[in-house]
Amino acid sequence: MYQVYLSLGTNLGNRKRNIREVIEKIGEQIGVVERQSALYETKPWGYSSPNDYINACVLVLTTMAPRQVLEATQRIESEMGRTMKSVDGEYQDRIIDIDILMIDDLVIDEPDFKVPHPLMEEREFVMKPLKEILK
Repeated sequence: MYQVYLSLGTNLGNRKRNIREVIEKIGEQIGVVERQSALYETKPWGYSSPNDYINACVLVLTTMAPRQVLEATQRIESEMGRTMKSVDGEYQDRIIDIDILMIDDLVIDEPDFKVPHPLMEEREFVMKPLKEILK
């Protein structure tokens, strides 16, 4: 059983509903959502937009291997309407964003998959809800 910490963010559409929906999908497709932070409204990070974000973090207990979790989060993003991922620090508005922050105390350093998330400590919108749910 893995403990997976995920960061969730949305700044398009009905943001609170998007967060509720993504948490439900995570529970159905990845594992048991053991803990959930409060919702935090934040300004966009790394780019300019008139649309503020709602961010949260969840702790998920899963039997899925780390790569399977990555694939599942990407599938959920697609199911919810996300069409493009950020590339080379070019960020944009999004219906949903799921970032894998930590998986137990594993370190993964692959070209398309890095755990712990390399930018999480620079992002208050990640660290504040994460600290709320850390075991």
